[in-house]
Amino acid sequence: MSKNETILPRRTFAIISHPDAGKTTLTEKFLHLGGMLRSAGTVKGKKTGKYATSDWMEIEKQRGISVTSSVIQFIYQDNMINLLDTPGHEDFSEDTYRTLTAVDTAVMVIDGTKGIEEQTVKLFKVCKMRGIPILTFINKLDREGKDPLELLEEIEDVLGIETYPVTWPSGMGKGFNGVYNRFEKRFEKYDENGEGHMLPLDIDGETNPDALDEMAFEQLQEEVMLLEEAGDAFSKEKVAAGELTPVFFGSAITGFGVQSFLDAFIHLSNAPQPRNSTIGEIGPEHEEFSGFIFKIQANMNPAHRDRIAFLRVCSGEFERGMTVKLTRTGKAIKLSQSSQFFAASRETVDKAYPGDIIGIYDTGNYQIGDTLAASNGELQFEALPTFPPELFAKVYAKNALKQKHFYKGIEQLVQEGAIQLYKTPFFEDYIIGAVGELQFQVFEHRMNNEYNVNIVMERQKYGIAKWIVDGEVKDNISDSRKLLVKDQHERSVLLFENDFSLRWFEDKNPDIKLGGPERIK
Repeated sequence: MSKNETILPRRTFAIISHPDAGKTTLTEKFLHLGGMLRSAGTVKGKKTGKYATSDWMEIEKQRGISVTSSVIQFIYQDNMINLLDTPGHEDFSEDTYRTLTAVDTAVMVIDGTKGIEEQTVKLFKVCKMRGIPILTFINKLDREGKDPLELLEEIEDVLGIETYPVTWPSGMGKGFNGVYNRFEKRFEKYDENGEGHMLPLDIDGETNPDALDEMAFEQLQEEVMLLEEAGDAFSKEKVAAGELTPVFFGSAITGFGVQSFLDAFIHLSNAPQPRNSTIGEIGPEHEEFSGFIFKIQANMNPAHRDRIAFLRVCSGEFERGMTVKLTRTGKAIKLSQSSQFFAASRETVDKAYPGDIIGIYDTGNYQIGDTLAASNGELQFEALPTFPPELFAKVYAKNALKQKHFYKGIEQLVQEGAIQLYKTPFFEDYIIGAVGELQFQVFEHRMNNEYNVNIVMERQKYGIAKWIVDGEVKDNISDSRKLLVKDQHERSVLLFENDFSLRWFEDKNPDIKLGGPERIK
């Protein structure tokens, strides 16, 4: 099999959205179309005991939210699809940002009743910064929502990207008739069961009398002609460059419009793309195997207390049992246990190709951002982003006899990137940092359920973390407004109460340069 035959039919993408826009529900419909599910669960299904397939963690099932990125692989139209379902909640944005480094395309889900929301803007900016092409699915057309033209204007004004509606809706809510596909020149008629009936419909003249009544057809004809005359022209090159987003309308909960979207996605999304490294750009056609770890997850199988490192294959061919070099340490590692995923389920994989996401069993060797290469110990892919926490809590085990479990849980959840860890000088008190409140709640839940440790968290008054980039501080520098700690990489960090205490310190210590964590090292 040639390289093109293994690389080109692969698609690796993430779904990004604001919470409750329908991201996880859309994921379920994709799996259903890929033949992976007999019926699609939704995050609303917890009342019936039916959970979203990508929400495998116990707390996700209990709360009906996604709190960790999950990897799902399925085949659709002879293409291997690697789908990364990311948390929508902003408290878990770090996990989402890191996941976006491993994809070649993003699907942006927008709630048609609400339009662009805050978290969508943040995630879009990350995609834009990385030049990731974005396809847009405007959801919930079966409800009354914003005018479609208004939604397009909002995308262009708020996100600063051109739009090209591939499908265009006729009506919405109770008056929703379906969508017209501008590429296929056909109408997909909506019914209450969410099924679509494809009917030929030429906006310029010929029409199928069963598609729409005369009034609805005339309105649709007028709107589509307006798009043709005043809208942006379609350009696949602009899509690939992340300058134009193809837009689709539908209803994820009923599945309407999802197949049309997935059919178009195969043709509009990127095949595996090159990645920047210390020795230059590494393309998927590069002979030597290489990849990087963008996520570590402990206890995917609670019965075995395992730990899996998620690796994006960037070049060459992965073969189970091969020996690779871990660039960070120079250590040679044999990759004898490797998996492909269906949410929490997984099966052994013997071969993988550029674009694929595989799981490798981790006994504590790996860190997020690590590069693995078949032989070249100098090859290191770009570092992954990390962010300063804004919430802090001192944490310890309620039962002193559980200290061993406590330290193991802390170590593994920190290596996952679920929280950030800091230690104070002298007494080495443990202080955890989080970007959002929900991270603390999930941390406490997982320590209790996965490591059998009840913990005590004492919230700290600090709100700003600054790394000491240049200069030295004494261990006794801490006072009522600031606290000196070490992060998990043994770098000195000052935690400040507020902006005032930070500015006061900078004014009094001009020889000390402070900065952010910037990169995982």
